[in-house]
Amino acid sequence: MKVRQMIDTILLEARERGMSPLPGIFPMAEGSGFFGLAVARGDGAIGCLAFVRGEPEGAIFSDENGDLFGDKAVILVTRMDQFTLYEVKPDIAEALVMGCRVFDATRLRQGLSEAIPEIGVKSEGVGKLTVVLMKNHEPQQGVRLSIRKDGRVLGSDFTDGTGSAGFRLMHGDYECIVQDRSQQIRVFTLHFRENNQKILIEL
Repeated sequence: MKVRQMIDTILLEARERGMSPLPGIFPMAEGSGFFGLAVARGDGAIGCLAFVRGEPEGAIFSDENGDLFGDKAVILVTRMDQFTLYEVKPDIAEALVMGCRVFDATRLRQGLSEAIPEIGVKSEGVGKLTVVLMKNHEPQQGVRLSIRKDGRVLGSDFTDGTGSAGFRLMHGDYECIVQDRSQQIRVFTLHFRENNQKILIEL
């Protein structure tokens, strides 16, 4: 089931509690007994925060380019405008959080200030990055690639027969860790700027 369908299915049996920009959602959700979702929609995207016992414990962002969960979704979710707060059954909220847990909850409130865009700066988007690994102009198959940012590994994949590995990321700068069959590790800097971008790494 796709993310949007899953959220819409949950909301069929949810009780609406009110609407507000995100700063107003937190006071509405406070309380040890509240389990629910704050959902925002706009420009073909959907953002969702999952609350457990009044605290935001999970985050989901989905648009035409793909889905982000947990800490990776926070910045884009907090940039959305109007949220509707829904109360759901505790087991539903807890089950949802299992797949999208926010481990650094301070990111949610920090994201509110980071969500104000600088004039002339293009906002971040989500897209697919393909890394192509070559050596002596030959594609390298079965090599493990990991994407890292700020010391955290965001995803790993093995290259296929064309030497390619794919990742869904927010636009930005990353490190690509290449671990070959001899366990030798090399690190390359990647500049991811547009959806469906391909970056060639020559060993």
